[in-house]
Amino acid sequence: MKKNIRIVLINTSHPGNIGAVARAMKVMHLSSLYLVEPKSFPCAEATARASGADDVLASAVVCKSLPEALAGCRLVIGTSARSRSIAWPLLTPRECAEKLTGESAHGDVALVFGREHSGMTNEELECCHELVNIPSNPEYSSLNLAAAVQILAYELMLAQGATQPEAEVRELATADEMESFYTHLETTLTELQFLDANHPRKLMRRLRRLFNRAEPDKTEMNILRGILSAAQGRKLKQK
Repeated sequence: MKKNIRIVLINTSHPGNIGAVARAMKVMHLSSLYLVEPKSFPCAEATARASGADDVLASAVVCKSLPEALAGCRLVIGTSARSRSIAWPLLTPRECAEKLTGESAHGDVALVFGREHSGMTNEELECCHELVNIPSNPEYSSLNLAAAVQILAYELMLAQGATQPEAEVRELATADEMESFYTHLETTLTELQFLDANHPRKLMRRLRRLFNRAEPDKTEMNILRGILSAAQGRKLKQK
């Protein structure tokens, strides 16, 4: 599905932006880059800014027109920061990602980005089924090309249920180990004269809440028990 999602850049002025886009794409598991009449490509500056995403640049398809870049696509969504005189279906980044992901299961789709300074022309917008707008500060809505790609690529990754690194399984202290710890804790605090043996309930209840929230694992529990034993040993030496 990821290979069916094209990132299309129109008439990009700065080759460094192409490299930065390639980097943004690779970080989010995208690899299909289409370039419509880039000002300068290939270029050493693009490779430098790609920072290791050279394979995305190497496989980039350079096209002479937007229709050529969109050939075979079943859904095309264009990015636009400007309000248009003619109403156009406008999606949020999340809606855009969900639509593209759903359609990419059945064929190629495209997400189109316009020029750095002027975006997409009305003629180019007419090639799109819908538009997506990234909410931003209305007083300063200028978003860097690579940053815009990064935001929407991230939403695409979420929509596709990106695999996250498997979390380390913590072996939590068991209920009986916790109870043994609380007994040890109460005994130690009493010996240190920190806890009033005649009225231990309130403090011990708060301490139970504290350690229950922390959910210590077995290693952490051994550390805590070791601290208590060390405190008891120091108290005995003082006697």
